[in-house]
Amino acid sequence: MYPEIMVIPMREELTRAGIQEARSGAEVDSAIAQPGTTMVVVNSVCGCAAGKMRPGVRMALQHTQKPDRAITVFAGQDREATDKARGYFGGHPPTSPAIAILRDGQLVYLMQRSAIETSNAPAIAQELARAFDVYCAKATV
Repeated sequence: MYPEIMVIPMREELTRAGIQEARSGAEVDSAIAQPGTTMVVVNSVCGCAAGKMRPGVRMALQHTQKPDRAITVFAGQDREATDKARGYFGGHPPTSPAIAILRDGQLVYLMQRSAIETSNAPAIAQELARAFDVYCAKATV
């Protein structure tokens, strides 16, 4: 684990964008148990999280269509919360960073580290905005 003082700015980069921090397994379960869509951001100290993932997520949240809620867990820091979040990712191998969208507790979208590493922040934002349109749109009657 890194000293907490070192990761505070990395945590705040997402919480300032309105993403709720989940630091325990119970907080993850509580968020995901709510009806609708939940974006789960697995944060990390790595360079691709700093230069690509976090800025891309912040940009994507400017899109008109968004998940009902967004939470973040910090890999390597909040292990219980991170393990609990990854448990919802349908058997996909754990990566950090990662971005998932769950609808009513079921995984519908997952961007793993391999996709994040090979993209830039605007491309990540564009892909997340596309995923928001597909998976987070409210049903119309």
